Amino acid sequence: MAHRLTSPRRAGLGALLAFLVLALPDAASAHGIGGATDLPIPGWLFAWGATAVLILSFVALGVLWPKPRLESMGRRFAFTLPRFAEPLAAAIGLAVTVIVVMSAFAGTTDTATNLAPTFVWVAFWVAVPLATVVLGDFYTALDPWRTIARLAGAANRALGRAPRTFAPYPERVGRWPAAVGLVVIGWMELVWIRRDDPRALGAVILAYGAIQLAGMARYGIVAWRRNADPFAVYTHVLSHAAPVVVEDRRVSLRAPLSGLPALTAGAGTVAVLVALIGTTSYDGLSRGTLWTKIVPSLGNAWSDLGVSSPVGTELTGTIGLAVALAIVAGVYRIGVGGMVRMIRGAEGAALGARFAHTLVPIAVAYVVAHYFSLVALQGQALASLASDPLGNGANIFGTASVTVNYALLSAGTIWAVQVMALVSGHVGGLMLAHDRALTTYDDHRRAMRSQRYMLVVMVGFTSLGLWLLSGA
Repeated sequence: MAHRLTSPRRAGLGALLAFLVLALPDAASAHGIGGATDLPIPGWLFAWGATAVLILSFVALGVLWPKPRLESMGRRFAFTLPRFAEPLAAAIGLAVTVIVVMSAFAGTTDTATNLAPTFVWVAFWVAVPLATVVLGDFYTALDPWRTIARLAGAANRALGRAPRTFAPYPERVGRWPAAVGLVVIGWMELVWIRRDDPRALGAVILAYGAIQLAGMARYGIVAWRRNADPFAVYTHVLSHAAPVVVEDRRVSLRAPLSGLPALTAGAGTVAVLVALIGTTSYDGLSRGTLWTKIVPSLGNAWSDLGVSSPVGTELTGTIGLAVALAIVAGVYRIGVGGMVRMIRGAEGAALGARFAHTLVPIAVAYVVAHYFSLVALQGQALASLASDPLGNGANIFGTASVTVNYALLSAGTIWAVQVMALVSGHVGGLMLAHDRALTTYDDHRRAMRSQRYMLVVMVGFTSLGLWLLSGA
């Protein structure tokens, strides 16, 4: 029998929703994004508009979407890749990695003219995952550590040695290693004071590779990459949102988001998505005026304790990152906790994992909103850096003199892309949550009531994203 919300629960839900709709959108109007002053529409109007879109979407889904659709959508075959495609991609990925490592260790120590920092933080960490959302999981073919592991296996077979026996990957551990790894990488990008030091980045790349090779040697290439390799898990999860699927050289097309219901949500999957959203949230928080007001007080506290300024800066950033992760996890728990009340027993306890895929569009939206301008502007520098990767005056491709056109994007364009990304991502999350609810609950009315809580989650994430982009 359906469980009805008691009056206190309804009151609590209503109060929380009212707070998210009324308080946070007002906060979003306090400052311009990135300090820009020429925004075409006030921030408060965007915030209210985004909230209205989410609420209207929720109502529309209840009326126009009475049966599951995304859960059973198929795909359409498009074409077959040539046999040389994967070996070529593997060779390119390995060659690029070698060049980046050489640039890190043998190139100039100047951050602006060394290829490694820009490639790692712009091309690798941001552009590749965003491209994955459109083109599917192409990173698997490019992954240099996978290529090295496969070459090692081929060499082992060529020498006539017995095939290696891999240990079973522990199911209870799941994707927790990847979640921890993504937090660590996010910490290095946003907090670590040596994040732009080419030599330090070179050491990180080699250490990362050594860990992945050791893991693949113990548990096998597929099991390790699907669970413990942070970047492989990152791109694999996001690729489920892509309209392109590549399996055994067969390229197929499907509706966007329709692949997400098939995402396996083992242990740690929610933590992976919380890590992605949380680290991006801290990126916005750390650039805002609210955080800049807090930092001096924390800095004075560390100084009083005898901590050096660089270490104090890292400690302050670490605290901020931890708070951002806790807020994101807490917002998601609000929605899951409300839905759990509607299903008793073990099934209700597993709802968090069952709805984990609904966070993927939000994670993509946050990455686009916070890093779109970085890729569009700083990504242009890759043209000159690729021609002179060591910073010694070379001009391999004839593009060493190419400069960054900072006038490419106006403040209004950046605002529009950011807001559209946030709203689209959160509407996508609502669609996925509604579709999954229809397969989880025994009738349409219970499914709709459960999604009141997910509406709180989506409005909360939208308002938080706009607030952070406004300058916090």
